[in-house]
Amino acid sequence: MSIGFFRQALHTLQQKSRSRTSHRVNQWFKWLSPGLSVKRWFLISVGGVLLAILGLAIWIKLTPIFLMLELLKGFLSAIANILPNYISGPLVILCGLLLVLWGQTRTVGSITEVLRPDAEEELIDVLLAHRRLYRGPKIVVIGGGTGLSTLLRGLKTYSANITAIVTVADDGGSSGRLRQEFGVLPPGDIRNCLAALADEEKLLTELFQYRFRAGDGLTGHSFGNLFLTAMSDITGDLERAVAASSKVLAVRGQVLPATLSDVRLWAELADGRRIQGESNIPKAAGKIVKIGCIPDSPPALPAAIKAIKEADYIIIGPGSLYTSIIPNLLVTEIADAIAESQAPRIYVCNIMTQPGETQGYSVADHIRAIDAVCGQRQLFDAVLVHKKSPSAQSLIRYAQQNSHPVFLDREAVSQLGRRIVLANVMYEDEIGFVRHNPQKLAKVLLKWYSGAHHGK
Repeated sequence: MSIGFFRQALHTLQQKSRSRTSHRVNQWFKWLSPGLSVKRWFLISVGGVLLAILGLAIWIKLTPIFLMLELLKGFLSAIANILPNYISGPLVILCGLLLVLWGQTRTVGSITEVLRPDAEEELIDVLLAHRRLYRGPKIVVIGGGTGLSTLLRGLKTYSANITAIVTVADDGGSSGRLRQEFGVLPPGDIRNCLAALADEEKLLTELFQYRFRAGDGLTGHSFGNLFLTAMSDITGDLERAVAASSKVLAVRGQVLPATLSDVRLWAELADGRRIQGESNIPKAAGKIVKIGCIPDSPPALPAAIKAIKEADYIIIGPGSLYTSIIPNLLVTEIADAIAESQAPRIYVCNIMTQPGETQGYSVADHIRAIDAVCGQRQLFDAVLVHKKSPSAQSLIRYAQQNSHPVFLDREAVSQLGRRIVLANVMYEDEIGFVRHNPQKLAKVLLKWYSGAHHGK
């Protein structure tokens, strides 16, 4: 009984030892992966060591080196008498290489412990992931609200070359109060995007999203909004404030306001009313027939135009059609740059209609609304539509708010010259709240991009 137990324990220990050895060997070989720019420096280091030894030999007139070589020669002759040279030679080479690898590994391990003391990942895995992300496609995402930040959470696992172009028309909640009191551009949507693109900085992200629940004048404000407002005042404008905040949050990519102008939205409704203010438009509960902004056609941020022109891939949405997506396109230079782009372009349609904005809208209605504000130009080649209907619980919950799934009218969409990308990209929580799943959505979008990119 005791002997059997001992054998089983010994077998388990051997398996674990082999597993650890195999893992360590795999980690060593990862350093030979192409693109890391490590092998060349390693060879240069070895060359430097050999050159230094040669210099030392010349400096001391070869005498000690000569004696050491004679000693080494005698040692090698003794080995050669015992083992043939075709065995002893490779064996010595292997021992030398193992010593070099061991020394390099211990060096890297020591550096890793200093730079990333609490990290679970090894430095080589971090470097490989970093190289992969920064070789990803240049993706430009245009929109605002929670829809855009949801998408960014998924996209950042595929590429670090992401530019989020965000509307600055928000005038409600914390952003609206800061806009009125300090005259700054609304930071809310930008804050959400910065938090979404943060590189696993969990504590800082939670701090940026923290909303004060008490305090004279602080209630309802988020720390991120106050931080961006203060940074805007210090740096001079929102663009510089966002750039500085991106460094603090270790953001993958960049977040840019569509314009630095103080934009105010207005909408004309079917019943003749004219509503001013982004937050007031959905509350008016009418059918929107025309939308615009004051000032008319504000100047675009130059960095946003540059990002669109250099983009490999452009994604519009998801988000509120009239208050998150279209405000960006009212900046004429942005719409022009998207229209001129040769990159694959896709629109992510919302899963549910939005009361006060898109009540009763089909997929084709969403497309027509975007085309209308852009002079009937086609800003995108395809539209991504969720395939599966939400659960009965969700349908009942949304129906009480006069919201329903966006109907896919295939023939009308085809007549508008758009390809349809159908996929299951929905996440539904326990209480029946529906939103896009960041990982599923990003995976489908990158798969479509890969097909469209290679098809060109």
